[in-house]
Amino acid sequence: MRARTLLTAAALALPQFAFAVAPPPAGEYAIDPVHSKVGFEVAHLVISSVEGKFRDFSGLIKIGGKLEDCSVEARIKTASIDTGVEARDNHLRSADFFDAAKFPEMTFTSRKVSWDGSTLTIVGDFTLHGVTKSVTLVGKYFGAINDPQMGERAAFEVSTKIDRRDFGLVWNKLIEVGPVVGNEVTISIKVEAVRKAPTPKA
Repeated sequence: MRARTLLTAAALALPQFAFAVAPPPAGEYAIDPVHSKVGFEVAHLVISSVEGKFRDFSGLIKIGGKLEDCSVEARIKTASIDTGVEARDNHLRSADFFDAAKFPEMTFTSRKVSWDGSTLTIVGDFTLHGVTKSVTLVGKYFGAINDPQMGERAAFEVSTKIDRRDFGLVWNKLIEVGPVVGNEVTISIKVEAVRKAPTPKA
């Protein structure tokens, strides 16, 4: 019985070691927009939801000797919002929501990064619609590779939830079942970043 218990415990622990990943090599990594995605989801008519993404974004990830020795800076163009419906996207770009003409970018700057070997947590300042709030992104680091053609790359996936009213996005319309647009927004980010070549010393 004891031997069986030990074997069961070992089997349960095996995936943890089999999928363990080493932190990426130290350096600066530029977010590759072609292989990354900034998406969101918000409730619609209470019973459903609308999903969308931003097409124009950039960012820089600086990694030290450990993944915890990391900083992240990102910029997203609000006018690049895409929900697949042009009329809705134009409304979202208007002063009712993002007011893209006045606030062309939303930004994120990390203040603390932690990684316990499986869960990645990034705390930072998120600025949207002229308002800055602290948000916590939680997700995973999937590993790094060095491809002769694609370069050294690292992959991450994180998400968070915000209340859009905290950032001054308060437009809504009430119908019989409730508000047309939900207040809680789920933000999901998938990142593939490529390591920049070191700058040659003079």
